[in-house]
Amino acid sequence: MTGTDQVVHALLRRDRLLTLLLLGTVFTASWAFVLSGVGMGTSALEMTGTSRMGGMAMETQPWSPGYALVMFFMWWVMMIAMMLPGATPMILLVAAVNRRRRESGHAVVSTAVFTASYLTAWAGFSLGATLLHWAVAQAGLLGPGMVVSSTLLGGIILMAAGAYQLTPLKQACVRHCRMPARYLAHHWRPGLTGAIRLGMQHGAYCLGCCWLLMLLLFVGGVMNLYWIAGLALYVLLEKTLPRGRWLDFAIGALLTVSGSWLLVTVGSEPAVARL
Repeated sequence: MTGTDQVVHALLRRDRLLTLLLLGTVFTASWAFVLSGVGMGTSALEMTGTSRMGGMAMETQPWSPGYALVMFFMWWVMMIAMMLPGATPMILLVAAVNRRRRESGHAVVSTAVFTASYLTAWAGFSLGATLLHWAVAQAGLLGPGMVVSSTLLGGIILMAAGAYQLTPLKQACVRHCRMPARYLAHHWRPGLTGAIRLGMQHGAYCLGCCWLLMLLLFVGGVMNLYWIAGLALYVLLEKTLPRGRWLDFAIGALLTVSGSWLLVTVGSEPAVARL
């Protein structure tokens, strides 16, 4: 074995550590960008304070194409920061399978392409969230800290997210995320196309699992650090706890009750607050 072969062999055996280091770098960079305010000129800490205590509304800029692009990247970077920890077990498993297949001379799936494809699926969600963000802002329903100012809309989002937790579609999607080995056994395809397809499919299951939970940011504040961190932690627990179904139902019940309470209070509020 030549010196080059020995170096390559050593790197392959350390791919788990290298993968973790790269994921950690992406995770740290995304959270640093979120904390800095994702290019909006105001830090996330300041926006968190605004969403908690009220004050000047953050929606002061007109929705130009440039501002819409900033908002898209704001959503996408937040999704990367929130979803990457929960996807890490799957990514590490892909890297491990690649190592074994490479050592036995079989075709592999690029871990980097798989991860990029997974994050591309969340870019699609971020585009939809940006369009919804624009629509809510244009309707005058977005208040300080990017929180929906409509009690009615907030209650509907909470109830929808809570009810979705209990649906068969939600449970089917989260099962795929909780059992990465079974997912790879059924969907593994080698090569570049296989890596893209594998990553996009896993991203689609992740979207099916969490998309309504991510819309809860409109209720707590799109850039509210407490809500961002809380949702990220919940998603991580939901995907990694061995018997996490009880958590799905507990959170679903909590969100449904909270949404119902908001809807009950609508009748006692001024008409402007209901809209």
